[in-house]
Amino acid sequence: MREKDYEQLLNISTTGFQYGVPKLIHYHSYEPTPYEALEQLFAAYELPPNATVVDFGSGKGRVPIFLYHKLRIPTTGVEMDGIFFKEAQQNKNGYLQKAGRKLVPITFLNMLAEQYDVQRQDNVFFFFNPFSVQIFRKVVMNIYRSFEQYPREIHILLYYPSPEYLYYLQFETNLDLLKEVQLQGFKNPNERICVFTFNV
Repeated sequence: MREKDYEQLLNISTTGFQYGVPKLIHYHSYEPTPYEALEQLFAAYELPPNATVVDFGSGKGRVPIFLYHKLRIPTTGVEMDGIFFKEAQQNKNGYLQKAGRKLVPITFLNMLAEQYDVQRQDNVFFFFNPFSVQIFRKVVMNIYRSFEQYPREIHILLYYPSPEYLYYLQFETNLDLLKEVQLQGFKNPNERICVFTFNV
Protein backbone atom coordinates (compact mmCIF):
# COMPACT_ATOMS: atom_id res chain seq x y z
CA MET A 1 0.00 0.00 0.00
CA ARG A 2 1.35 3.44 -0.90
CA GLU A 3 1.88 6.23 1.60
CA LYS A 4 -1.09 8.23 0.31
CA ASP A 5 -3.31 5.15 0.54
CA TYR A 6 -2.47 4.77 4.23
CA GLU A 7 -3.17 8.46 4.75
CA GLN A 8 -6.60 8.10 3.13
CA LEU A 9 -7.33 4.97 5.14
CA LEU A 10 -6.55 6.72 8.43
CA ASN A 11 -7.89 10.13 7.31
CA ILE A 12 -4.68 11.88 8.38
CA SER A 13 -2.00 14.03 6.75
CA THR A 14 1.59 13.27 7.78
CA THR A 15 3.40 13.29 4.41
CA GLY A 16 4.66 16.09 2.19
CA PHE A 17 6.98 18.97 2.96
CA GLN A 18 8.31 18.88 6.50
CA TYR A 19 8.81 22.48 7.55
CA GLY A 20 10.08 21.69 11.02
CA VAL A 21 13.55 23.03 11.73
CA PRO A 22 15.37 22.16 14.95
CA LYS A 23 14.93 25.00 17.44
CA LEU A 24 17.46 23.46 19.82
CA ILE A 25 20.85 22.09 18.86
CA HIS A 26 20.15 18.60 20.24
CA TYR A 27 16.85 18.07 18.37
CA HIS A 28 16.60 16.85 14.79
CA SER A 29 14.24 17.72 11.93
CA TYR A 30 11.03 15.72 11.67
CA GLU A 31 10.77 12.88 9.17
CA PRO A 32 7.87 10.40 9.27
CA THR A 33 8.55 6.68 9.63
CA PRO A 34 7.48 4.89 6.40
CA TYR A 35 4.25 2.93 6.77
CA GLU A 36 5.89 0.00 4.99
CA ALA A 37 8.60 -0.12 7.65
CA LEU A 38 5.96 -0.29 10.38
CA GLU A 39 4.08 -3.04 8.54
CA GLN A 40 7.24 -5.13 8.20
CA LEU A 41 8.21 -4.56 11.82
CA PHE A 42 4.95 -5.83 13.25
CA ALA A 43 4.88 -8.77 10.86
CA ALA A 44 8.23 -9.93 12.26
CA TYR A 45 8.16 -8.76 15.87
CA GLU A 46 5.87 -9.51 18.82
CA LEU A 47 5.06 -6.82 21.35
CA PRO A 48 5.35 -7.55 25.07
CA PRO A 49 2.15 -8.31 27.01
CA ASN A 50 -0.21 -5.39 27.64
CA ALA A 51 1.77 -3.19 25.28
CA THR A 52 1.56 0.58 25.69
CA VAL A 53 3.70 2.49 23.18
CA VAL A 54 5.41 5.84 23.60
CA ASP A 55 6.76 7.48 20.41
CA PHE A 56 9.43 10.08 21.16
CA GLY A 57 9.57 12.78 18.49
CA SER A 58 6.11 11.84 17.24
CA GLY A 59 5.78 14.75 14.80
CA LYS A 60 2.37 14.80 13.16
CA GLY A 61 1.25 11.63 14.92
CA ARG A 62 1.68 8.97 12.27
CA VAL A 63 3.16 6.20 14.43
CA PRO A 64 0.75 6.46 17.41
CA ILE A 65 -2.33 6.62 15.16
CA PHE A 66 -1.15 3.81 12.88
CA LEU A 67 -0.24 1.52 15.78
CA TYR A 68 -3.53 2.06 17.53
CA HIS A 69 -5.42 1.42 14.28
CA LYS A 70 -3.47 -1.76 13.50
CA LEU A 71 -3.03 -3.24 16.97
CA ARG A 72 -5.67 -1.54 19.16
CA ILE A 73 -3.15 -0.68 21.86
CA PRO A 74 -2.76 2.57 23.85
CA THR A 75 -0.23 4.95 22.31
CA THR A 76 1.36 8.25 23.33
CA GLY A 77 3.24 10.69 21.13
CA VAL A 78 5.74 13.09 22.71
CA GLU A 79 6.60 16.08 20.49
CA MET A 80 8.48 19.29 21.33
CA ASP A 81 7.36 21.28 18.25
CA GLY A 82 4.08 23.10 18.91
CA ILE A 83 3.07 23.21 15.24
CA PHE A 84 3.54 19.47 14.77
CA PHE A 85 1.71 18.83 18.05
CA LYS A 86 -1.33 20.77 16.78
CA GLU A 87 -1.23 18.85 13.50
CA ALA A 88 -1.07 15.57 15.43
CA GLN A 89 -4.20 16.60 17.35
CA GLN A 90 -5.90 17.47 14.07
CA ASN A 91 -4.88 14.10 12.64
CA LYS A 92 -6.28 12.34 15.68
CA ASN A 93 -9.58 14.17 15.19
CA GLY A 94 -9.56 13.18 11.52
CA TYR A 95 -8.97 9.57 12.46
CA LEU A 96 -11.77 9.66 15.03
CA GLN A 97 -14.11 11.08 12.43
CA LYS A 98 -13.21 8.37 9.93
CA ALA A 99 -13.49 5.64 12.57
CA GLY A 100 -16.82 6.99 13.80
CA ARG A 101 -15.61 7.19 17.39
CA LYS A 102 -15.39 9.95 19.97
CA LEU A 103 -12.55 8.55 22.05
CA VAL A 104 -9.56 6.27 21.58
CA PRO A 105 -6.44 5.74 23.77
CA ILE A 106 -4.19 7.93 21.61
CA THR A 107 -2.50 10.78 23.51
CA PHE A 108 -0.27 13.57 22.24
CA LEU A 109 1.92 15.67 24.53
CA ASN A 110 3.72 18.91 23.64
CA MET A 111 6.92 18.69 25.68
CA LEU A 112 10.61 17.81 25.63
CA ALA A 113 11.26 14.08 25.59
CA GLU A 114 13.49 14.15 28.64
CA GLN A 115 10.69 15.80 30.63
CA TYR A 116 8.22 13.00 29.95
CA ASP A 117 7.25 11.16 33.15
CA VAL A 118 7.39 7.49 32.17
CA GLN A 119 4.20 5.78 33.34
CA ARG A 120 4.19 2.37 34.96
CA GLN A 121 2.14 0.93 32.08
CA ASP A 122 4.52 2.25 29.37
CA ASN A 123 6.58 -0.67 28.08
CA VAL A 124 7.41 0.02 24.41
CA PHE A 125 9.41 3.08 23.37
CA PHE A 126 9.87 4.05 19.71
CA PHE A 127 12.66 6.28 18.37
CA PHE A 128 13.49 7.46 14.84
CA ASN A 129 16.63 9.44 15.75
CA PRO A 130 14.63 12.42 17.06
CA PHE A 131 17.46 13.98 19.03
CA SER A 132 21.13 13.75 19.97
CA VAL A 133 22.57 10.85 21.93
CA GLN A 134 22.90 13.20 24.92
CA ILE A 135 19.11 13.58 25.06
CA PHE A 136 18.66 9.89 24.26
CA ARG A 137 20.73 8.99 27.32
CA LYS A 138 18.47 11.09 29.54
CA VAL A 139 15.33 9.50 28.12
CA VAL A 140 16.70 5.97 28.52
CA MET A 141 17.67 6.75 32.11
CA ASN A 142 14.09 7.90 32.76
CA ILE A 143 12.87 4.61 31.31
CA TYR A 144 15.33 2.68 33.47
CA ARG A 145 14.24 4.47 36.66
CA SER A 146 10.64 3.53 35.87
CA PHE A 147 11.74 -0.04 35.24
CA GLU A 148 13.48 -0.17 38.63
CA GLN A 149 10.37 1.14 40.35
CA TYR A 150 7.95 -1.06 38.41
CA PRO A 151 9.80 -4.11 36.98
CA ARG A 152 8.26 -5.23 33.69
CA GLU A 153 9.24 -6.32 30.20
CA ILE A 154 10.34 -3.21 28.34
CA HIS A 155 11.25 -2.88 24.67
CA ILE A 156 13.14 0.01 23.07
CA LEU A 157 12.65 0.16 19.30
CA LEU A 158 15.12 2.04 17.11
CA TYR A 159 14.17 2.69 13.49
CA TYR A 160 17.15 3.50 11.24
CA PRO A 161 19.34 3.40 14.36
CA SER A 162 22.17 5.88 14.63
CA PRO A 163 25.64 4.50 15.50
CA GLU A 164 25.67 6.69 18.62
CA TYR A 165 22.39 5.25 19.89
CA LEU A 166 23.57 1.69 19.22
CA TYR A 167 26.93 2.20 20.90
CA TYR A 168 25.31 3.68 23.98
CA LEU A 169 22.77 0.86 24.39
CA GLN A 170 25.23 -1.94 23.65
CA PHE A 171 28.21 -0.75 25.68
CA GLU A 172 26.93 1.61 28.35
CA THR A 173 23.67 0.04 29.52
CA ASN A 174 22.37 -3.35 30.62
CA LEU A 175 20.12 -3.56 27.58
CA ASP A 176 20.37 -6.53 25.20
CA LEU A 177 19.55 -6.66 21.50
CA LEU A 178 16.39 -8.77 21.37
CA LYS A 179 15.68 -8.64 17.65
CA GLU A 180 16.80 -6.93 14.47
CA VAL A 181 14.33 -6.58 11.61
CA GLN A 182 16.05 -5.93 8.28
CA LEU A 183 13.49 -4.13 6.12
CA GLN A 184 12.89 -5.33 2.59
CA GLY A 185 12.41 -3.08 -0.43
CA PHE A 186 14.57 -0.24 0.88
CA LYS A 187 17.87 0.71 -0.78
CA ASN A 188 19.78 1.74 2.32
CA PRO A 189 21.10 -1.21 4.38
CA ASN A 190 20.49 0.81 7.56
CA GLU A 191 16.75 0.55 6.92
CA ARG A 192 16.22 -1.72 9.88
CA ILE A 193 14.63 -1.74 13.29
CA CYS A 194 16.54 -2.88 16.36
CA VAL A 195 14.64 -3.98 19.45
CA PHE A 196 16.41 -3.79 22.81
CA THR A 197 15.23 -5.05 26.18
CA PHE A 198 16.56 -4.81 29.73
CA ASN A 199 18.71 -7.72 30.81
CA VAL A 200 17.13 -9.02 34.03
